[in-house]
Amino acid sequence: MFDLTGKVALITGSSKGIGRATALQMAKQGAKVVISSRKADACEAVAEEVRAAGGEAMVATANVSDRDSLEALVSAVEKAWGQIDILVCNAAINPYHGPSAGMPVEIFEKTITTNVTNQIWLCNRVIPAMAERKDGSVTIISSIAAFRGSSVLGAYAITKAADVQIAKNLAREWGHANVRVNCIAPGLVKTDMARVLWEDEAVAKETLKMYALGRLGEPDDIAGTAVYLASRAGSWTTGQTIVVDGGCLS
Repeated sequence: MFDLTGKVALITGSSKGIGRATALQMAKQGAKVVISSRKADACEAVAEEVRAAGGEAMVATANVSDRDSLEALVSAVEKAWGQIDILVCNAAINPYHGPSAGMPVEIFEKTITTNVTNQIWLCNRVIPAMAERKDGSVTIISSIAAFRGSSVLGAYAITKAADVQIAKNLAREWGHANVRVNCIAPGLVKTDMARVLWEDEAVAKETLKMYALGRLGEPDDIAGTAVYLASRAGSWTTGQTIVVDGGCLS
């Protein structure tokens, strides 16, 4: 049910954190994985992990804030491996922590462009070829920030809420062609991007009070759900946002 043998999986932001874990776990299930982020050396290190375990991986750098870079990414994968069967939109930015009143307009616009506009563009670039084959899976990494107000993550939370709607819209648009589009909404996961939220011991201790399981997330906690959504096990799941948060919103 979870076998991904022969599938090509493109995971953005896969040199570390949730993206890296997703790439490694999909490779273990037989997928050929594309490791992508801005830094080639970091990508190559993950690709070597995949190869050392007997899997197939290629490196294709990209900056998700730059649409030309995304086009080059998709074109490189298509040239090397012919098609993309699984797209995981994991890369995002969160350049500002603080109240909306203090947020520079240019920072807000860059966050929207990167996390929403370019996200939709990437999906629309990849999905039509999936539709021609009548098979494909797209997973967007959202956040539980999409469902809660925040005094410090306002711009990021807005983009993560947009992810939920993007998945719903694209699921309706492409369901007829057997292309599934879903979101995963993680709670606080111990990644570099979220370091400011969990590295402070006092803040982490207070945060843990909200988590029913009594611990913060690890990247593999999210990767398992990504494998499910990409595999035959998730073949009747589309337009959904699966919350994986250790019981924070319970």
